[in-house]
Amino acid sequence: MNHRRTTQHNNSLPTGYTNNRRARSRDNLLMYDDFGEENCCPGHCLGHSSSERQLMARLTAVKRRQALRGPAYMFSAPSTGPSEVEQRFLEAAEYGNIPEVRRMLLHMPNLNVNAVDYMGQNALQLAVANEHLEVTELLLGRAELARVGDALLLAISKGYVRITEALLGHPSFRDAHRLTASPAQADMLDDFYAYDEDGTRFSHDVTPVILAAHCQEYEIVHNLLGKGARIDPPHDYFCCCDSCNYQQQFDSFSHSRSRINAYRGLASPAYLSLSNEDPVLAALELSNELAMLANIEKEFKNDYCRLSSQCKDYVVGLLDLCRSTEEVEAILSGETDSDDNYEPPGRPSLTRLKLAIKYELKKFVAHPNCQQQLLSIWYESLPGLRQQTTAVKLLVVLGVAIGLPGLALAYWIAPCSRVGKVMRSPFMKFVAHASSFTIFLGLLVLNAADRFAGTTLLPNMTHQQHIGRLQVNPGPEPDPLLLFRMTTTPFTWMEILIISWVIGMIWAEVKEIWSQGPGEYLVEPWNFLDFGMLAIFLASFSCRFSALKHARLAQTYIHTHYTQHTTLINITLPPEIHYFTVARIYWLPSDPQLVSEGLYAIAVVLSFSRIAYILPANESFGPLQISLGRTVKDILKFMVIFILVFVAFMIGMFNLYSYYLGAKQNDAFTTLEESFKTLFWAIFGLSEVRSVVINNGHKFIENIGYVLYGVYNVTMVIVLLNMLIAMINSSFQEIEDDADVEWKFARAKLWFSYFEEGRTLPVPFNLVPSPKTVLGLATSTKAVVLHCLVGHGVSTDGAQLNQLGESKSSGYGTSTSATRYQKIMKRLIKRYIIKAQTDKESDEITEGELKEIKQDISSLRYELLEEKSQNMETLEGLLRRLGDINSSS
Repeated sequence: MNHRRTTQHNNSLPTGYTNNRRARSRDNLLMYDDFGEENCCPGHCLGHSSSERQLMARLTAVKRRQALRGPAYMFSAPSTGPSEVEQRFLEAAEYGNIPEVRRMLLHMPNLNVNAVDYMGQNALQLAVANEHLEVTELLLGRAELARVGDALLLAISKGYVRITEALLGHPSFRDAHRLTASPAQADMLDDFYAYDEDGTRFSHDVTPVILAAHCQEYEIVHNLLGKGARIDPPHDYFCCCDSCNYQQQFDSFSHSRSRINAYRGLASPAYLSLSNEDPVLAALELSNELAMLANIEKEFKNDYCRLSSQCKDYVVGLLDLCRSTEEVEAILSGETDSDDNYEPPGRPSLTRLKLAIKYELKKFVAHPNCQQQLLSIWYESLPGLRQQTTAVKLLVVLGVAIGLPGLALAYWIAPCSRVGKVMRSPFMKFVAHASSFTIFLGLLVLNAADRFAGTTLLPNMTHQQHIGRLQVNPGPEPDPLLLFRMTTTPFTWMEILIISWVIGMIWAEVKEIWSQGPGEYLVEPWNFLDFGMLAIFLASFSCRFSALKHARLAQTYIHTHYTQHTTLINITLPPEIHYFTVARIYWLPSDPQLVSEGLYAIAVVLSFSRIAYILPANESFGPLQISLGRTVKDILKFMVIFILVFVAFMIGMFNLYSYYLGAKQNDAFTTLEESFKTLFWAIFGLSEVRSVVINNGHKFIENIGYVLYGVYNVTMVIVLLNMLIAMINSSFQEIEDDADVEWKFARAKLWFSYFEEGRTLPVPFNLVPSPKTVLGLATSTKAVVLHCLVGHGVSTDGAQLNQLGESKSSGYGTSTSATRYQKIMKRLIKRYIIKAQTDKESDEITEGELKEIKQDISSLRYELLEEKSQNMETLEGLLRRLGDINSSS
């Protein structure tokens, strides 16, 4: 590293070289930045030069600059202060005495225009600070003028547009690098900036365009962008290039602050509006990047969160200024011309809205303009239903549920008919899928209907005992060789229907994973519930199939080795075959049928909890469902502390009482299992105090047990459980305070899942391939065959088609679409800027504005005095000439 080389050559450095670490860091950094940023990130970064000649040149330049300017004289020896003439010159520049400044510049060619006052400010900075445009223009005429860059930053911070334009006309700004480089990156061989921290009030990492963006000066930002100024995005936080490593090592705080300043400029509405062709996309991406940085750089979390919210508010502000459906679609979709769009006719792509939902821009998604657009798409092909009452909508839902098989058949036969178009509308798709899932839940209920009043086949009975107990009427004789397990393992027709629904849901999930990709699929929490529910159903049915297979093999063995005239009672069967004839209470705990029934019960519970997915469609139940989801998150966070405390007391009580097995009034805490049970049920008050009592006289152990058990109850019941209640109450109140936004955002996510093309037929009708699916499969097969036969030519066309699709999805399709979109965005940006300037002008008069008025009056006073002086001189000349004429006559 460069700093190690500097340490090695410390003895050879010239006198006056400071060993201050920050000064060396800045000098070395400036030398390093001369290589440019293009050599930084891609992984082939160039190291900074540390030759003796360059270092000596830098140090000589620093000495020369300090000798020319010097620090503010109030912090140094009095001999370095300005002379009387320089002091008068500084005062004239500060108070706007234009005649005096002009006279001194004309008649004093050796005047030091770079002299500084007691605060280290030269005449140009004083004139700019007090908004004296004429004085600034006079000073800019001097070639040796210094600190033009500091004056420009000062004018930008004050919002002085005319002075900024005058400063930008200075010859120094002919080099575009002046506007893109910060004081920390500029060449230190000139006096463009005050590098010594005495004459500047801005951070060394702030460029003119960054400062203009910070101050929300739209006109100044526009002027700077027109001259080629740009804000370079900071490198990735985990960037390992030489520049980032060097800055992080020598001054990590300055490095972090420079990143925040750059992001403040990038997130400024002024910069977003004027520097991006697609400001909506730029704001969405930047808000997500800042949100991720807030989770990475915890020490600056509040700053990054504030900037992320600023980007979100900017997008909401643009959406709020829309005046037509066309403009709303432009913001939500990124494009407006749908002539060549691959989306269904009349339905926008909504690519920007997808991004907003992904990045959780809740205010943007819940905005009335966005919700109105979503609502019109939701009732597509059913415009009249939107104005109907809730009762009418419920009747429609009931009719769709009853006629679902017929509607599915009609869509299967004619997907492009009127019925097919109605079935493809998002509302009908939602109703069809909800009705299908409701039927599935009904099947789960009816599957256990024969046991609602209690089962007639007791656990200790077989089918033959059951038949004899029922005393049924004489009828067909049952097979005397029928095994008992052959009456319990086969699937009923109700269970076959349930299996068909499960297979249909599995196929739907597979298609969703294929269309979205595994990454997008795993982002949605509901998909984890679907995956778990279907996996448990699949495991349950697999175990049931395994039990049925073994039972059939045993039944085949019986029919093969024994005649039809014998009964199982008179037969001595092998143990492995005899197992299939015994009652339920004699089955092994690991029996596949028992495992299947246990997994089936869990899957049923998950199936009924899945109905919460459609609750956001209702305004009353939506906020409750959101609060429930937030409560689950709170419980998961709480479980970390809960498990730590629970395990600590469980192990401690077990170690205390594990030696007293059989010597206590009960078996509590004597085994690890009993310790778990006792402490768990103690949370609900179902454990007894005598659980810690020992029968013999070991009072010390017993007292320790009393203390630990008491501390456990106080910690768990009084402290932790009340803390959990407080967390749940806080989350519920947070949702309740912003219930409308939360509900509309959740409803938009639900609606959006039905906006995608496909998945029209609900479960289990999706298992039957439709003509549309067959046609799509044939088209794909044809494309693959042509690709294999033709080769490169077809692949090129396909690549062009994919590129066109990607460009349209990103908001830039054909040239016509891009031009139209840019025109709409230009209109919105103009409205946004006008509104921002109007809001700024409507603010109350501040003390700074009053000071500016006083400065203008003072400047006018000097001008009037100068004009009076000139008039008096003219009058005296006239009087002299008049006297000469009289004397001559």
